[in-house]
Amino acid sequence: MKIARFSHDDRISYGIVDGTEIVVLDGDPMFSGFETLDERVPLADVTLLAPSIPRSKIVAVGKNYRDHVTEMGGADAQPPTEPLLFFKPNTSVIGPNNPIIIPPQTSEVSYEAELAIVIGSVAKNVPARDAHKVIFGYTLANDITARDLQRSDGQWARAKGFDSFCPLGPVIETEFEPAGKRIMSRLNGETRQDGSLDDMIHDIPAIVEYVTAAFTMLPGDVILTGTPAGVGTIASGDVLEVEIEGLGILSNPVA
Repeated sequence: MKIARFSHDDRISYGIVDGTEIVVLDGDPMFSGFETLDERVPLADVTLLAPSIPRSKIVAVGKNYRDHVTEMGGADAQPPTEPLLFFKPNTSVIGPNNPIIIPPQTSEVSYEAELAIVIGSVAKNVPARDAHKVIFGYTLANDITARDLQRSDGQWARAKGFDSFCPLGPVIETEFEPAGKRIMSRLNGETRQDGSLDDMIHDIPAIVEYVTAAFTMLPGDVILTGTPAGVGTIASGDVLEVEIEGLGILSNPVA
């Protein structure tokens, strides 16, 4: 199922995408299940919002594709032996078509196309074999990064955490199978990243196990799984797209 969070007629609702319509749900499906109302709205008439606003945190995995490790650190760079984790605040989340705002503190902002895991239940110390039990579904993400601040600060909180630096969407797919799927980004229509989810150094079950061993994840919290090679800088007026087969396209202008 494709789950949308959307605004229509001055209210925010959740629904199931059914072709060109949305079947409106009674509430947030992570808490109230999939009970539907006797209401359908045309998909063309709604504004899609970020499908999840994490209640506590976004945990992201850095350097999780070997080709990205190489492009960031050179041919001799070694990938982390364990997942490299950092946080993005929930205030960094925006939805489809919302603008990514370049703040005045930086002059070097880049994109990172990522697969995002949406957690569906309270999750702590989840073994890899049970990771699927706490995953509500998957969506697209763009891990926007101020590279100059990442270098100068010596840690990543500010560089990764500005408002609008975590686009999510367009929907959550509850039945997505990552194996064999390609992940791509486009800048102004030109393909910049084109990789395979199979190339993750640490796979999804391992990531869920590692993250939940450290942090209690709450329903709606998000885990970003890393980006393939091809990252680059953006400027005001650009349009970014992230695409993964089966999850749609996440598009955001840059302002």
